[in-house]
This record gives sequence, C-alpha cells and structure tokens, in this order.
Amino acid sequence: MDPIQTEILDIFTRTKALLRGHFVLRSGLHSEYYFQCAQVCQHMGAVTRLTELLLKKVQTTPGIEFSTVLAPAMGGLVIGQEVARQANARFLFAQKENNVLVARRGFKFSPGEKVLIVEDVVTRGGRVVECLDIIRKGGGNPTAVAMLVDRSANTARFDVPAFSLLELSFPTYTADALPESLARLPVEKPGS
Repeated sequence: MDPIQTEILDIFTRTKALLRGHFVLRSGLHSEYYFQCAQVCQHMGAVTRLTELLLKKVQTTPGIEFSTVLAPAMGGLVIGQEVARQANARFLFAQKENNVLVARRGFKFSPGEKVLIVEDVVTRGGRVVECLDIIRKGGGNPTAVAMLVDRSANTARFDVPAFSLLELSFPTYTADALPESLARLPVEKPGS
C-alpha cells in the first residue's frame, strides 16, 4: 500500500471510523465491516486532511471543473461542506423526501452550472445516481463524483469521472446467504 493510502487507512482506524462486527448496510446487504464516517467527521483535523487529499485528486485531473458541491444528507454533509470550503465553491445538499433524495430549501442550479458530487462511502452508488439526476433535472452539469471510500469493488459506475481516497471492498451478503460466522454475531444497523 502506498504511503497516502496508509495515511488514509490510519485516519479511519485512529478515529474508529472503521468498525468490525455484523452490520446491515444502508443498501440492505450484510457485512463484517462498516465505515462509520460520522466518527472521522468528529475530528476536524482529520476532515481537513482527507479533504485536502480528495481535492488534490479531483483538481489535478485535466478537464474537471466545478463551482458548486452537492452532497447527499446525511453522510456527505461534513465532507461535502469542507470540500466546498477548501475549493471556495458553493455548497448544497440533497435530503430525503418520501424516501427519495431531492433538492429542497430553495436550492437551484444555474443553467450549465458545474457541480461536483461529494459522498462519504459508496457501496452501490444509489445516492450518487439520485444526485446526478437532481443536478440534471435542475439544469446543472455534473462534472465528477468525489468520495472518501469506494467499497463497491468497482461495481458502482457513473457516467461522470469518479474519485475515491480509499478503495476497499469487503464481502457483502444478502440476508439469506450469510456465512455462519457472521450469522452468529448480533446484527447492528448503525445508519449512515
């Protein structure tokens, strides 16, 4: 593992953001590991450093520009706002309404406005896809996705470039296909 990946993993471990047990993910899948990014987001020094590293990946890629950041609530809020702050960009967030992400609170996009989507952890990418749709329906132009952790094992694909700080894919299971060792552990649903 390269030194930057080691540093990132150390931040998650040190802040107790990487948990081990039996978890039901937001996707409904079960896993032995869970990224509780809310833990790392308590430590603003860690948030600042993770954002610096994430922004460097985005901003050093030719052709990626943005003036606005959109993050899905709740998971993407802290990191999305810090990305916007460091990039001197406008910050918006999407929230659930009738179990669907929407832009509320009067948030609007200018025609063609270049928007970066920022998320904490992506497993299947559903919230990112909802954000892409919000931006396009609102007249904006999604230019890229930036995430702290991609745990999709390269299955979450988007029609814009995607950047992640850490790519870790732990096995996930449906409820009816749990390995015995995992099934024996008490189930936790920590939320996102």
